[in-house]
Amino acid sequence: MATSTVENYVKQLYLLEQERPGAPVLMGALARAMRVVPGTATTMVKALAKAGLARHMPRVGARLSPAGERLALQILRKHRLLEMFLVQTLGLDWSEIHEEAELLEHALSDRLVDRLDAFLGHPRVDPHGDPIPSAAGRMPARAAIPLPDLPVDQPARIARITRQDSEFLQFIHAAGLHPGTSLRVKRRDPAADLLAIARAEGGEISLGGNAAGHILVEKETPVRTPRTKH
Repeated sequence: MATSTVENYVKQLYLLEQERPGAPVLMGALARAMRVVPGTATTMVKALAKAGLARHMPRVGARLSPAGERLALQILRKHRLLEMFLVQTLGLDWSEIHEEAELLEHALSDRLVDRLDAFLGHPRVDPHGDPIPSAAGRMPARAAIPLPDLPVDQPARIARITRQDSEFLQFIHAAGLHPGTSLRVKRRDPAADLLAIARAEGGEISLGGNAAGHILVEKETPVRTPRTKH
C-alpha cells in the first residue's frame, strides 16, 4: 500500500505531465509543486522508479510508468469526488475544499470511494470543472482551451478553473466566472495584457492574461435568430 507521500508525488507527476504532454517532468518543476528542494524531489523519484511507479532520466526528468499512472488516477478520483462531496453535501466553499480533500484522499478505501461516487450521482467533474476519472481509470476528455486563446466574440462556456488556491478562487467567485458561465471575449489589449470579458447574463470584467490563462473554456455554437418571412 502506497504511503501518502508516494501518492502525492505520483499525483503531482501526473498533473505536470498533462501540462506538457509527451515531455518529461523536470525536477525543478516537481520540486516547486511539492514545495521541496530539487534534491529531495530527485531522491523521491528514484524511489518511485525502484518501486516501478516512474522512470527516472538523469538530467532530463521523469515520467510515470503505467502502474504509476493508474495509481495517480485512483488518487485524483478520490480527491475530486471528495471535493464534490464537500461542496454539494457539506456546503463548504469551493475556495477551501482543496486542502481538506488533500488530507482525506489518503484514507478513503476503493470501496468507500465507489459508494461516494454513487451517492453523488456519478459526477463527471468536480466543483472546479476538473474531470473525475472513472472507476476503470479512464479520464474523461474535454475540448477546452485557455480563455486567452478564445477568438473575439466567440460564444463559450467556462469548463474548468485550473488554479485552485483560495485567493484566486475567491477572486473568480466575486467575478462570477464559475464553471458553466457563458461568456465572450469582447476586446483585447495586448500592450496592457488585458482581456475584456462579457458574461451572457450581463456585466463586463477585465482580466489579466495570467489570470485568464487559468480559465479553460469550451466553444459554443452561436444561437441563430430565424428570419421572419414577410
